[in-house]
Amino acid sequence: MSDPLDALEKSIAALRRAIRDATAAGDTERAGELRMQLRRAERAWDALLDADEPAAAAPRPAPEAAPAARGSQLPAREHVHRALMLLRAPAAPKLIVGVHEAFFPGELSASKLSSLRRDEERSYRSSPGARPYYLCPALAHDLLTPVRALITISTWTLEQRIIGPLSPRADFLTHAIGIAEAVHTSAESTTDGPSPQALRLLWRFAISIPDAMPKNASGHEGALDAQQVISAALAELEVHTDADRATRVAAARRARKSLGDDEQLFGAPQRGVTRLRSARA
Repeated sequence: MSDPLDALEKSIAALRRAIRDATAAGDTERAGELRMQLRRAERAWDALLDADEPAAAAPRPAPEAAPAARGSQLPAREHVHRALMLLRAPAAPKLIVGVHEAFFPGELSASKLSSLRRDEERSYRSSPGARPYYLCPALAHDLLTPVRALITISTWTLEQRIIGPLSPRADFLTHAIGIAEAVHTSAESTTDGPSPQALRLLWRFAISIPDAMPKNASGHEGALDAQQVISAALAELEVHTDADRATRVAAARRARKSLGDDEQLFGAPQRGVTRLRSARA
């Protein structure tokens, strides 16, 4: 499975390229937003690196005890962050818990996520930017209000945190790709291979993606192949990407003009809906 530091490094590199392209195109508004996202991603990278240093300096425990011990010591927000970095798109608490159970050590319950989301917003409003990242709700593309059933990470771009009409399917396919890649990595790099929970999770996604399930000689479904799931999900995702991204980009442009920094993370209040409707007109 992908390491959170590796994933952040890829995100940082992508953001730097996007800043260069936006600057070259003369889009100063877009470049400014991307620079803010880059600073958040770099702070998150620093925090994760610092969190790993004490563990590296401490006496090394028995190999079989190390992953569980380290995972059990992480706070719930770190568990959620790791699962979302694997999924790469806004996700519901139930899926986040399922991904955590399938790929990571430690305990995480859906009940913790409700209070966690409120704590994240309170923390940001009391001391904006004090944490390297915040867990925040996805934003509805039309009114830019919070979609509280979906959780995102503040270091993601605003476009990535917005939900349009096609986003649920596009994000479902993105989730499938992340899970399949994690299953494939586990199969390649560990003796035991992916856990039964991971295989069941991948199967739940694969059965809803055309051509993701392999067929044997008799025409029945064969053994699940992570690479086939990835290829099938990418093929369908290509169909939806342009239209979905256009909706997200347009909504993000309105959000940057209409919302403050806190509202861009946690959504517009209901009292601001009229103002946002005027901005859309």
